Amino acid sequence: MASTRRTFLKAAAAAAGQGILFPLSRALSQELTFDSRTMKEAYFYKTLGGGSVQCLTCPHTCLITPDYRGKCGTKVNLGGKLYSISYANPCSLNVDPVEKKPMHHFLPGSKAFSLAVAGCNFTCLNCQNWEISQTTPDKTRNYYKPPETIVAHAKQYGCKSIAYTYTEATTYYEYMLDTAKAAREQGVKNILVSNAYIRPEPARRLSKYIDGAALNLKSLSDKIYMELNGGHLAPVQEAIKIYKDNGVWVEVIHLVVPTYTDNLDVIRRVAGWVAENLGPEAPFQLSRFHPNYRLVHLAATPVAFMKQAGEAAEKEGLKHVYLGNIPGVNNPVQCPSCRKTVVKRRGYYLEYDGVENGCCPFCGAPIQGVWD
Repeated sequence: MASTRRTFLKAAAAAAGQGILFPLSRALSQELTFDSRTMKEAYFYKTLGGGSVQCLTCPHTCLITPDYRGKCGTKVNLGGKLYSISYANPCSLNVDPVEKKPMHHFLPGSKAFSLAVAGCNFTCLNCQNWEISQTTPDKTRNYYKPPETIVAHAKQYGCKSIAYTYTEATTYYEYMLDTAKAAREQGVKNILVSNAYIRPEPARRLSKYIDGAALNLKSLSDKIYMELNGGHLAPVQEAIKIYKDNGVWVEVIHLVVPTYTDNLDVIRRVAGWVAENLGPEAPFQLSRFHPNYRLVHLAATPVAFMKQAGEAAEKEGLKHVYLGNIPGVNNPVQCPSCRKTVVKRRGYYLEYDGVENGCCPFCGAPIQGVWD
């Protein structure tokens, strides 16, 4: 193992001069064994000399020596090949209202069969699901659920969609992609809930099978991205545009974190970027921060500031601005033309959906979204 470690450090040092990011790999235990049913050779990687491989799924592009894993903890180098240990291996399965993803313009009132596998390619200080995101699939209690079984469950429980959520779906890319393909064949839609930290080619392939995406744009500052989340801004922006350009219905979420992103100028810049790159009718949710994980010392974002932030975002030209994680705020969908309510909710539950063939029932103007 010592020689493997030296090989890794030597290769990393040599590559560092080329500007390639090599996060510290986590060694595999000598006693660790894997169920072959939950292993899948990675779809995006390249082989290097000395048995090393480089993962090409996300922008970390981890260089992984034999018997080590990448930063996300889900990609493992075994015998000079890169494997995912996330395949058919979810640690969480639930039936949720689609509004919980959150999706505001996507099949209102419908149910989404939601799944997650342990792991993440970010290290967000504010993570709400850190118990399963900041660990690895070999350390959680899991359920063997191949793609066809997930689709069958979705249909069994009357779910119109499958949501890849709770943790970062990019880290179980192979499982998600195969499940999304099987769902498409059975007429079940697919929802991606993601930090959008993915490389262009995997994003383009995935976008062929994803119908809607709730994507997090956490800041327009690369410095804050690195401090708060452990990643870079530019790949996120590129991925969001790729999903949009390839026909995925995209809704953007921006978490307002005190001392990090609770600045009206920042809100205006983020909202302006969304309006310019996704269009003025792209749904944009400002989510209220609640103390958790490594930011328990911070107070929750004041509701008064959240309302000011919503007003600031609207002034940047966005027609559908929503506030999340605030009790009593129900976020009706309003027609951008006549401003009448076309979808009304109470919390996560639908009270009224008047959209007819994608149009306002009052004035006939089109309402952007996925309605059937």
